[in-house]
Amino acid sequence: MSAPSTTVSARNPAAQSGLAVVPIGKYVGADIAGVDLSLPLTDAQFAQIHAAWMNHLVLRFRGQHLTKDQLLEFSRRFGELDKAPINTRGKPWLEGYPEMAVMSNIKVEGQSIGSLGYGEAVWHTDMSYNEITPSGALLYAIEVTRSGGETGFLNMYHAYETLPADLKAAIEGKSIKHDSSRNSAGELRAGFKEVTDPRDAPGAVHPAVVRHPVTGRKALFLGRRPFGYVMGLSLEDSEALLDRLWTHATRPEFAWFQKWNVGDLLMWDNRCVMHKRTAFDANERRLLYRTQIKGVRPQA
Repeated sequence: MSAPSTTVSARNPAAQSGLAVVPIGKYVGADIAGVDLSLPLTDAQFAQIHAAWMNHLVLRFRGQHLTKDQLLEFSRRFGELDKAPINTRGKPWLEGYPEMAVMSNIKVEGQSIGSLGYGEAVWHTDMSYNEITPSGALLYAIEVTRSGGETGFLNMYHAYETLPADLKAAIEGKSIKHDSSRNSAGELRAGFKEVTDPRDAPGAVHPAVVRHPVTGRKALFLGRRPFGYVMGLSLEDSEALLDRLWTHATRPEFAWFQKWNVGDLLMWDNRCVMHKRTAFDANERRLLYRTQIKGVRPQA
């Protein structure tokens, strides 16, 4: 699918189409107001939404009332969707919806109805441990907690562009191995062995700095911190370099956190954004539906 133009007309097509794009974070995020995603979008509306996505990296649509089919229809406007990971019983999380994942701590008759539970999910890029990584993801809130469970985002263009000169030079031409043995909640995946040395970790190797295939901008591509390894360096030098990169990229003032309301739909650009989730009370219920847009192998 060819991407729509990311150029926003000086005549403000957002106002012409009824859409409003309102920035919500200093470095990342915008609200898209004036649109009901349960209704079909015109090509002009979609082009404006896509342009806002490229400009702001994370979009939020509040107060939506979507069926599963409507969520899938909107998600597919951005490209072909990945199949969602199957559950521990070897089946899709939602029968009849293999492209939709469920993020939840809720259990029915002792069985989890979704993944990731209630603990913290550390800063990460989705599926960075695979050769082909998603271009983006969408998350739609059905049930939310009173506190906790916020989703945080970091602009990795900004992280790269603000690196100290010596650190930017240190990662020039470098590649990072992304551990695939554990998920973003720190849980060992089925069929994987414990990793003690990052050099022995399984997972894909990607450039430390990637170029966005649509915008052409450079972004830091760190994946996740545990068991990451900078190829070709000693373990000591790799750990020291990664520690400096992560300390810079995850500075608290760089982050924006979403406090969820029922009916919120968030989408983020996985090619230039990292995200995390804060922990929440296990006795509170949280239920969100997730779709994922297919991508390509990250390139320098």
